[in-house]
Amino acid sequence: MIIPPIFGAIQSVRDGLEKRYIASYLALTVVGMGSWCFHMTLKYEMQLLDELPMIYSCCIFVYCMFECFKMKNSVNYHLLFILVLFSLIVTTVYLKVKEPVFHQVMYGMLVFTLVLRSIYIVTWVYPWLRGLGYTSLGIFLLGFLLWNIDNIFCDSLRNFRKKMPPIISVATQFHAWWHILTGLGSYLHILFSLYTRTLYLKYRPKVKVCSLPRSVCACVHACWGGGGYWEDGTEMGEASGWKGSRESTGFGTRCP
Repeated sequence: MIIPPIFGAIQSVRDGLEKRYIASYLALTVVGMGSWCFHMTLKYEMQLLDELPMIYSCCIFVYCMFECFKMKNSVNYHLLFILVLFSLIVTTVYLKVKEPVFHQVMYGMLVFTLVLRSIYIVTWVYPWLRGLGYTSLGIFLLGFLLWNIDNIFCDSLRNFRKKMPPIISVATQFHAWWHILTGLGSYLHILFSLYTRTLYLKYRPKVKVCSLPRSVCACVHACWGGGGYWEDGTEMGEASGWKGSRESTGFGTRCP
């Protein structure tokens, strides 16, 4: 949740992608760093660094999803204002009431908005994106479900683990699964959003899964190339003036 999005942001800069996608990657990194700091210290301040960026990053994701079908580099100031105001209200209220349920409900509202928007896209706009769209949503929602189960049945799960063998006890650490699944689901969601956006801009996007040499992890990444045309007949290129086929990955590596 920390390192891969950094490479994604770097590659997005290199490819001249819109700043909101760079912000999406960096927001995911901030969430990962906040969660890391909180679980190392278990301090209230670090808990805020973990939980509040979850709200902010989801607001960025919502903005990206609702701006997928606009002209390149357009800015929706009305939607920006609403999301910034929402973030400020949630932050202010949460600092005063210190009620975890409030944070969970607000976060759930944002996730629900993303779910509805994603379903709309894969149902009515780009049905062939159902695989990526439903995979990202399914992984994320599974993590979200396990997180809530862990919150609600924490005491019962602790007692259950005491009676089970170590391997089963580890497998029922739903909070750990929450971090793994939502981190992966969020990363895939950014790729889904990028895929949708680049399809609209006629960049011929592709999504590949590959194992990287000299790496212990597999990568999931999006590849896209130029070749689309604007209404005046001019070819779509990136900010650098590049034309033709290019492959770019969320991990900052070329496709093998």
